[in-house]
Amino acid sequence: MKNHLKSYLTSVLFVTILISGVVMAQSPSDLNLMPVPREVKLQDGKFKLDPSLKMKIEGKITPRLAKYATGVLRRLSGRTGLFFLQDNVSGADSLVNPVVRISFEREGELKVGEDESYKLTVTETGIKLTAVTDFGAMRGLETLLQLVTNDNEGFYLPFVTINDLPFYKWRGLMIDPCRHWMPLEMVLRNIDGMAAVKMNVLHLHLSEDQGFRIESKVFPRLHEMGSDGNYFTQEQIKHIIAYAGDRGIRVYPEFDVPGHTTAWFVGHPELSSKPGQYKIERNWGIFGPVMDPTKESTYEFLDKLFTEMAGLFPDEYFHIGGDEVKSDHWKESIEIQEFMKKNNYKDEHQLQAYFNTRILKILEKNNKKMVGWDEILQPEMPKNIVIHSWRGKKALLQASKDGYQVILSNGYYIDLIQSTAFHYLNHPISPDTVLPQSQADNILGGEATMWAELVTNENVDSRIWPRTAAIAERFWSHNSVNNVQDMYRRIGKISLQLEEVGLLHEKNYLMMLRRLTGGEDVNPLKMLVDVLEPVKEYKRHRLGVKYTQYSPYTRVVDAARPDAETARKFNEMIESLIKSRGKSTYDALIQQLNTWQAGSKELLALIDRKPILKEIRPHAGNLEAISKLTPKLLEAVYSANKPDATTLTEVQALLKAHTTPYGQAELMILKGLETLVKHYNP
Repeated sequence: MKNHLKSYLTSVLFVTILISGVVMAQSPSDLNLMPVPREVKLQDGKFKLDPSLKMKIEGKITPRLAKYATGVLRRLSGRTGLFFLQDNVSGADSLVNPVVRISFEREGELKVGEDESYKLTVTETGIKLTAVTDFGAMRGLETLLQLVTNDNEGFYLPFVTINDLPFYKWRGLMIDPCRHWMPLEMVLRNIDGMAAVKMNVLHLHLSEDQGFRIESKVFPRLHEMGSDGNYFTQEQIKHIIAYAGDRGIRVYPEFDVPGHTTAWFVGHPELSSKPGQYKIERNWGIFGPVMDPTKESTYEFLDKLFTEMAGLFPDEYFHIGGDEVKSDHWKESIEIQEFMKKNNYKDEHQLQAYFNTRILKILEKNNKKMVGWDEILQPEMPKNIVIHSWRGKKALLQASKDGYQVILSNGYYIDLIQSTAFHYLNHPISPDTVLPQSQADNILGGEATMWAELVTNENVDSRIWPRTAAIAERFWSHNSVNNVQDMYRRIGKISLQLEEVGLLHEKNYLMMLRRLTGGEDVNPLKMLVDVLEPVKEYKRHRLGVKYTQYSPYTRVVDAARPDAETARKFNEMIESLIKSRGKSTYDALIQQLNTWQAGSKELLALIDRKPILKEIRPHAGNLEAISKLTPKLLEAVYSANKPDATTLTEVQALLKAHTTPYGQAELMILKGLETLVKHYNP
């Protein structure tokens, strides 16, 4: 481990030097690479792009790389407006003097730990991309696209040499189409987003209390009765797997058992621990229905189902969930309690461990490796399973120490509306953590998890992107890459580029605001919603509104986005003014406050005309009050004076009275106001 650490720290130091000297300080325009590559060596000079640009795959060629490179060429044409003469990228011998030369050694395999490294060079003679596998070439093509910039003469790539490879093997996104249905097109566009930021695992959560979302030809009542007609056909699943595979992304399923299974019991009540008629759950939470682990018929059913699904998903991993199992129905069952007594099970945890070992045998028979949430880790479980940690870093480190392979999702729950910085600074292996090599090898990486209680297909992309691009960097780049401000600088550019692959996180924001205004000018409302965020974690459930599967997810809180950029920059400028009292910062703050004040009258009038907006009227009033009071505090900071006592008292009263999250949304610029007050009353 010492030699590994020495090598790692040396490369980290090198990367840090390169990043601080190249990525963050390029002139005339900064590089906007995300994830940050392992090594970046920038030279003077530009390679100008023009319609003569051609790409060629030299030597070996795979249809998927040819298709991928063609897609990159089309995206490059769309971004630059250049009419490239080349239609498709191939290895055709007739193509002479290609500008972009791509080569790789072998076809990549869709498996954990496959080589995704690449080398990209841009010189006066052209662009060369080499890789061990075609997957590595795909990752390099995405970097090539991110390098594209322009000046007043046109588009170009800087002369550069990049050597790159990922830090973690497992870089995933979990999509939950169960609580709210997410159709095929949602999955496909997000696969394209994942590929753009070098992620390589798609985890499909396919069963829940609220829906069983995949066709079973063996047990058709599962999807026919447990999905409201919203499910993936097996042909659609095959399409998803092939589509992802063509982008170097593995796809594996999750069937959550023995809990979270109400939708299973609608068609198959014989699986449940408590007799009765079941219906699809429409509410959110942890519910009592649970499979009966004492019946042999339960395992016969799961054997047939999981064998069917194992044949549909070629990936070697298979997720069984195993989380949040309520034991009430087990405790209420005389038969189950007798079974436990007969087998000397002291508690329901041991009963679930028995269930898991039976499921493990089914999966092993189908050549699958079991993945499960923290709860499946019991002393009885063998070391050949993978622990998916949602509870925390401590659980992850302990499991890896005990010899289990692990992946981390704690800290990457993107449905909780936490800041990009929060996710970005969350490491599977923290930079200051020293682990034995064997334990470090057990930490495969992590997954961002998009649970779907409070999202629909309309706004789900805004919860995933662009924050997941920062999480992707956390999984790909070295632990030393931790500059939050530089991450924010780059992610704004990357967010716009992600629209090129069809993601809706920017586009649907304005669409939702247009609906809220009834077709009127959205700018007054946007002025406010730009500084609002939905309340964090699951606080929405505790603010007097009961959300169900059929609730409206079309209100301001649903349009508002995590980590509101306008509010964040405003709060950052206040901190900067306090530290340096810069005139440009002061002027920018005053200009922003003047804009808010000028637009407040129109905003309040709009809200009064639209009943759906009335719940956020207090926020609009607060914005108007802040825009009037704050300039006095800023002037005092800028001139190094104390504000008059009346103004400070009024601001303190405003903060005290208006911290309520009206409409389940928070006014994020209140943080900047709090910073100003603390400056004078520490």
